[in-house]
Amino acid sequence: MSPLPQLTLVIGGAASGKSAYAETLARNASDRRVYIATAQAFDTEMEAKIARHQAARAQDGWNTIEAPFDVAGAVGKRELGEIILLDCATFWLTNLLLADRDWRSETDLLTTALISASCPVIVVTNETGQGIVPENDLARRFRQAQGELNQILAAEADLVVTVIAGLPLTLKGTEP
Repeated sequence: MSPLPQLTLVIGGAASGKSAYAETLARNASDRRVYIATAQAFDTEMEAKIARHQAARAQDGWNTIEAPFDVAGAVGKRELGEIILLDCATFWLTNLLLADRDWRSETDLLTTALISASCPVIVVTNETGQGIVPENDLARRFRQAQGELNQILAAEADLVVTVIAGLPLTLKGTEP
């Protein structure tokens, strides 16, 4: 098993391979893997996608916790010897914005939980700032909030890796 630092951030675009890379890191770090899933299903396509991911994780020995809002609480309940994979911060932020919750205060709670967790945490997040300026207010607010959240997480992380086309590139720290 390869030890991981307290907080690892894996960032990349949609379908970049970031989740697969993060899962590999977790598999190499511990047999006691906890997957904190944040996605919510708002349509049948997403329901099917979530069901496929749940089934795949169950076969691979993951303990999955569905936490679309209280990620800090889910992180705080973990034990020594486990490894947490939070996938993903982007869905979590989306949930908060759509529910009109204060994402900044929730981010403070999450950050505190991540840096004081009893075991290593890997956070997956999307890079959303490399495209064009969105045409509507909600999309612009989301893009801004996602950029700020990513900067906060990266500042706290011991290891930051971006994944592009399935290829990891270390931005901060040293990979195990």
